[in-house]
Amino acid sequence: MPQSLASIHLHLVFSTKNREPWLTATYAQRAYDYIGGTLRGNGCSLIAAGGMPDHVHLLVSMSREMSTAEAVRIIKSNSSRWIHDTFPELRAFAWQAGYGAFAVSFSNIPAVRAYLSDQENHHRQQTFQDEFREVLRKHEIEWDERYVWD
Repeated sequence: MPQSLASIHLHLVFSTKNREPWLTATYAQRAYDYIGGTLRGNGCSLIAAGGMPDHVHLLVSMSREMSTAEAVRIIKSNSSRWIHDTFPELRAFAWQAGYGAFAVSFSNIPAVRAYLSDQENHHRQQTFQDEFREVLRKHEIEWDERYVWD
């Protein structure tokens, strides 16, 4: 086949360092818009974003030429720099070191999009840590609690 084609969708999840509540309503949508532009500039696209002041969920259509680790590195480094430059009051802002990346089938995109848009209601009943553990279990990923939170 002379052409390479791909449909790769990921649900990315990561928190602010120490789960500090930096991404309030004042900043969150602007950060998501910036992340979307960063992804577009690198051959990917942001399908949906949601979260709480201490963490984000991103539904990303990946470039067939970019690894997950590279996409997350680009998202975090560029958005951190932009947040520091745009909002001097957030100069202490940082992302946690790790992330979660979960495959999303094309047919499940609407369900994940709905889940991301309902984060505020969802977190009235469940903490970020419990939510993340649930996603890890759903995807049958083993983890060591000592190394998940920073």
